[in-house]
Amino acid sequence: MTEAHPTTHGTGPAAPGRRPDPPRPSTHPPSGPHPLPRQPDAAADHDGADGRGQAYAAPARAPLADARGPREPTTRLTSHGCWYPSADPGGDRVAFICDRGGVPQLWAGPVAGDDVRLLDAGPDPVREVSWSPDGRWIAYTTAPGGGEHTRVLCVRPDGTDRHILAGAEPGTSAYLGCWAHDGSALAVTVAVPTAPYAAPVTVAAANGDTEGLPAGWSSRDGTAVLLGAGARYDTGTTKPAPAPPFTTLAALADQGEDQHGAGTSPGFADGLSAYLLDPDGIAAPVLLATEADAATLRVCDLSRDGSFALLRRGPRGRREAVVVRTADATPTYVVPVADGDPWIGRFSPRADTLWLRSNAHREFAALIAATLDAEGHVHGWSVAAERDGSDLELLGFGRDGRTAVLAWNVGGATELEVVDTPARAAGAGPSPAGAPRPVPLPHEVVTRIVPAGGAGLVLALSGSQRRPGVWWLSGGTSLLRTPWSSRDEDAVPPGRRPTRPVPLRPTARDGLPLHGWYYRAPGRDPGEPAPCVIHLHGGPEEQERPVFNPLYHEILGRGLDVFAPDVRGSSGHGRSFVDADLGEGRFAALDDVADCAAHAVLAGPADPARLAVMGRSYGGYLTFASLVWHPDLFRTGVAVCGMSDLLTFFEGTEPWIAQSAAHKYGHPERDRDLLRALSPMSRIDALRAPVLAVHGEHDTNVPPQESEQFVRAARARGRTAELLTLLDEGHDFQRAPNRRLFRRATADWLQRHLTS
Repeated sequence: MTEAHPTTHGTGPAAPGRRPDPPRPSTHPPSGPHPLPRQPDAAADHDGADGRGQAYAAPARAPLADARGPREPTTRLTSHGCWYPSADPGGDRVAFICDRGGVPQLWAGPVAGDDVRLLDAGPDPVREVSWSPDGRWIAYTTAPGGGEHTRVLCVRPDGTDRHILAGAEPGTSAYLGCWAHDGSALAVTVAVPTAPYAAPVTVAAANGDTEGLPAGWSSRDGTAVLLGAGARYDTGTTKPAPAPPFTTLAALADQGEDQHGAGTSPGFADGLSAYLLDPDGIAAPVLLATEADAATLRVCDLSRDGSFALLRRGPRGRREAVVVRTADATPTYVVPVADGDPWIGRFSPRADTLWLRSNAHREFAALIAATLDAEGHVHGWSVAAERDGSDLELLGFGRDGRTAVLAWNVGGATELEVVDTPARAAGAGPSPAGAPRPVPLPHEVVTRIVPAGGAGLVLALSGSQRRPGVWWLSGGTSLLRTPWSSRDEDAVPPGRRPTRPVPLRPTARDGLPLHGWYYRAPGRDPGEPAPCVIHLHGGPEEQERPVFNPLYHEILGRGLDVFAPDVRGSSGHGRSFVDADLGEGRFAALDDVADCAAHAVLAGPADPARLAVMGRSYGGYLTFASLVWHPDLFRTGVAVCGMSDLLTFFEGTEPWIAQSAAHKYGHPERDRDLLRALSPMSRIDALRAPVLAVHGEHDTNVPPQESEQFVRAARARGRTAELLTLLDEGHDFQRAPNRRLFRRATADWLQRHLTS
């Protein structure tokens, strides 16, 4: 049985320092100061925070049975990973995700001891974790069945009172925002698909029949929703960048821009509503913002008095930060921000300065400081920290909000530094950040930064020689590994150490510099030609990083080299590089794959007669495409969760993914000819090499149909093609038996076709 929150006149959380008031018989808010004002009916038909559309019913609280596990899991993996930490207010204990039991689960324990406890022994993978500022709750997201839909749960630090806070309703999905600074409420975004409310139309297949369909459309099966007006940045014209990287909604209107958010297309994506929810189930939900047809909407910070909220919205490549005045739900300023980590910034303790990680009108993301007045308007800005040729990829803050931790992406590795963010003098502009203090790192890449106590930090680290782990910094600049993170020497079974990659710098045929990492199989002479697997990452905006990959370790153990390049469209090399594959630029990205393979042969030890191509997600698309665009280059391919037909992909994917993908790949109504030309299915007759397709049965990001139709068409043409479907998995393979099966099946396939 579920206990639904009332949805009328949410009162918001109690004022900072107060616990929530007990239930009241009246639906009207009590008198007295509160961080957030009275809100309208969350289920009513009305415009959202800035007139963006209908708000949806507030999520219902659903109690769950106790799911605490034993202190030692039934199945313990010595070479486990720990990641996504969140510390309690004192910095003594950390909640984190760990797969030592075979699936990513919620654990908690002391930073300096090994007395860890499994808080949720359920089978659903955990995605995010956040410990409340008052220490009373741990919020986390799970993905039922390993799919793309998630729920937000809360549990006490001792494992009791576990309940679903949002996402229990059928067809919805929910994800975490920030906590109110006093811990009385948690910001949560709830996604409700808008597709059922729109008139369906059939979607084009690359080589389908067009008879009897709306003008300009073709279809094989299924339904999708027609996209509406184009993204406001995709007008085909170039607008001069304004001098400051901040603008108002009114200014956008003056420039002829719509106000539906970056890259939105009405009627196509999810309806997103951001709420403040009381984990105790006492106070009514408070609606912060609503966006129809949105790709993302996340509450990244609340000012300490509750006057302002910092939102991140928009599709990938067109993200925006929005300052919302909560008293009247009015957005006051909008600024473009970088892709990547969703936690884009924070208000200063007095909310007179906004600190942001932004690449607004810049090639690389930097730390931006903006001056805010009492109404939330920006009256000045400055670049507080920047590096030539390097992105600011993570931005963390100390518990007091006066210390910032900056993680710079330098050639794929992380350089970490701490700076002071002093308070702004009255009437003055933003105060400059203090001198940076470097923090030496024991491994190459930082993936998360969170405060721990007054001056401490907790970091998640990955590297080429170890599994992901959690480290803590209690003072000074010396990082200590938490006892429950696996040791470096346990990264792999005894007998063969992980391979440290070396950088390669190919050049595309049009002169664009490319990047990548080459892994040499152990035991080979330096100049000996070797079979080589070109591995292509997803995204496209991901970046190949020098971190331990169990799949690479398995392939290298079979005597095969691995070259993992960043083709155009990848992040970490500037915004122009990310945007270089937009639209027809994707044809050049397909050529980049061939150019990287040629470079591995000419500048490295790869054997030109024994090359394979493989990749996951977008990399799976590139694999399908490379096998039909360059049919004589590769002896085989392995496509993992890849798109084979961009038009059927739009038909079947999640609405928010389609919203972002329209900007990257092309609009499935206006650009149907381009999408058809870019689809591997349109060139399936050119396929020569054997192909293995791998897919998770619950993948709603790239539906399994994409692999099934390619394998079916290849077999119909007499080609060797196999399909491996992993049960109880979605787009990411989370369960240890399935991950092991995937690695071994992939390595067996590659070894058989490259060494026979």
